[in-house]
Amino acid sequence: MTIHTDRTTPPGPSAWGPPTATTSTAVREPSPPDAPPPTAPESGEPRQPFARRLWRGRPEDPRWARPAFLGLLLVTTVLYLYDLSASGYANSFYSAAVQAGSQSWKAMFFGSLDAGNAITVDKPPASLWPMELSVRIFGLNSWAILAPEVLMGVGTVAVVYASVRRRFSPAAGLIAGAVLALTPVAALMFRFNNPDAMLALLMALACYFVARAVEDGRTKWLVWAGVAIGFAFLAKTLQAFLILPPLAIVYAVCAPVRLKKRLGQLALATVALVVSGGWWVTIVELWPASSRPYIGGSQNNSFLELTFGYNGFGRLSGDETGSVGGGGGGNTGTGMWGETGWNRMFNSEIGGQISWLLPAALILLVGGLVATRKLKRTSTTRGLFLVWGGSLLITMVVFSYMAGIFHQYYTVALAPYLAAVIGMGAGLLWERRSDIRASLTLAAAVVASAAWGYVLLNRTPDYLPWLKWLVLVGGLTGALGLIFVARLGRQLALAAVGLGLVAALAGPTAYTLSTLAEGHTGSIVTAGPAGASMMGGPGGGGRGGFGGGRMPGQNGNGTTQNGNGFPGGGAGGFGGGMPGQNGNSQSQQNGNGSTQGNGTTQGQNQQGGPTMGDGGGMRGGGGAGGLLNGASVGSEAKKLLEADSDTYTWAAAAIGAQNAASYQLATGDAVMAIGGFNGTDPSPTLAQFKKYVADGRIHYFISSGTGGGMGGSSTGTSSQITTWVEANFKKVTVGSATFYDLTQKA
Repeated sequence: MTIHTDRTTPPGPSAWGPPTATTSTAVREPSPPDAPPPTAPESGEPRQPFARRLWRGRPEDPRWARPAFLGLLLVTTVLYLYDLSASGYANSFYSAAVQAGSQSWKAMFFGSLDAGNAITVDKPPASLWPMELSVRIFGLNSWAILAPEVLMGVGTVAVVYASVRRRFSPAAGLIAGAVLALTPVAALMFRFNNPDAMLALLMALACYFVARAVEDGRTKWLVWAGVAIGFAFLAKTLQAFLILPPLAIVYAVCAPVRLKKRLGQLALATVALVVSGGWWVTIVELWPASSRPYIGGSQNNSFLELTFGYNGFGRLSGDETGSVGGGGGGNTGTGMWGETGWNRMFNSEIGGQISWLLPAALILLVGGLVATRKLKRTSTTRGLFLVWGGSLLITMVVFSYMAGIFHQYYTVALAPYLAAVIGMGAGLLWERRSDIRASLTLAAAVVASAAWGYVLLNRTPDYLPWLKWLVLVGGLTGALGLIFVARLGRQLALAAVGLGLVAALAGPTAYTLSTLAEGHTGSIVTAGPAGASMMGGPGGGGRGGFGGGRMPGQNGNGTTQNGNGFPGGGAGGFGGGMPGQNGNSQSQQNGNGSTQGNGTTQGQNQQGGPTMGDGGGMRGGGGAGGLLNGASVGSEAKKLLEADSDTYTWAAAAIGAQNAASYQLATGDAVMAIGGFNGTDPSPTLAQFKKYVADGRIHYFISSGTGGGMGGSSTGTSSQITTWVEANFKKVTVGSATFYDLTQKA
């Protein structure tokens, strides 16, 4: 998709004075609604070759603008592709679904975890589709799975640049794009196979389209925004709707058309949203349940229940049926998923992921709104601040107070909004820098970035200890220059700006480079160096706590200070660790079978990437084994499951999706995930499982070694199936792994 970055309207006034005469007029206000469109070149004018137009950009752009933009995209692509295969299959939960979708069109449509279509992932399938198509073309390997995520990241950078560039200077657009690309959590998730990469891209597109609609009042832009949000719903359900209120309000108030037309356009956009997001939901809900996979994450085989319960309002309240635990709730609550409250985005769990430039963004947002307060209602400049800034604020508030399941990497949703606000605020205030209020605001943003960068870097004192002083001193020096920037010559002014930018971006850049230098696996991953994310929660506060997602041999994020990721270690709890494990929750692969409930293990599969059993600090004892990270599959276990696998619908069945995914990825054969992700979904029932066995559709049952269930009760479906299997079928031990042959009675 080509996004034009031309600016066709004349400059407008500002509450903080006119643009500085020595710079180009970069902030532009919309034309009146009845203004004629820009005139097309006369037919006699020769049209420039495509390659020249691609490199040169619009004639009115500075000659360096388009090459710099293309260079930004190239550098982002190279950085994000660097050593991409180090993450193996990344989150094996989604990689197994991708593998299934590459083998079965039905599995692809529903988002099934296995090609036998027993159960789906606990999200809609849209984020899986690009990866599944890639795997169908290039085969199952790390690059085929993760390269589409990288392209989504590069696309998001391009969208943010284009939106900022339309109304501000090329430099402002480049700053916005660079901030996004160098945000640690963005560098993490645009190289990972969770749904968040697609969500971030589609949310950025929605903001871009609404900004275009605010600019000229054309219906098509609102309709496209509705389509983007609808497909974002098919990536991560109700999270896509977080930014609907600010987008709708901004257009209803600021669009340059009559109120009646504005309301009609919003209605059409709503229809587009419902159609683009609802077609799949309608098919799934109307499809006979007996001939489709069970909806993973639900308790009643209903996608609507999943949407409004486990993946919806339950995330806000902490009341998530089927989850292994809820949240703390309240303004200062502390729960399994960390502290909630106004400062959540800045605390030791989240701060290093996203908050480096968050104080500066808030300062620049306020400065931008104050500077444009006297402009007319239809001001596109103010509209842009409201679109991107409103999306930033509402997402940040919801994340700060949601009491249910919350992971650090969710904050990648903030990255496009934050980057756009930084670019717009810097561009606007730089143009008004002759006004002391504008220069003071710029200086305050740099000081805030430097001071907060120092605090974040000080949380990992052994990581580049000199960098925090460089950030602090460089930021304060640059801010001092910005205060007097109107009195400085061009060279000194540019030096002050450059120093401020370097100081602001040095910290997140270092964390981003550390993120790119290592692989990340498992269900819960964090950006930055080891120890950068301190997981809170009851009994915790340990480094990395619930799952740092590090590669084997690393500690920090995979180490807990008190030896327990959760309170109540030992049997039945989340803490305690497996016998023979050390304080870093690591165990050694024995080369045979599988290390069940492992802390940190690694096995090599035959599909082009490693299957990781990295616990990242999550202890494996007492029923949590395999919940967040699966098992490593040894060669003997692989050989056992592959024998005669073509004669069965499922080569094996395992409790919980991660264990099932590990074996499925290793063998290439379908493995049923009993109970879905957590092992708590009531699918299949004991009666259904007995019928599958009687019909000869499942060969082996993989024992979890915990008596069944991963957070489920002793009377749950998973436990019932485990008890029945153990009492009736032959036990087969391969290395440290235990299987039950469902074709042979005990």
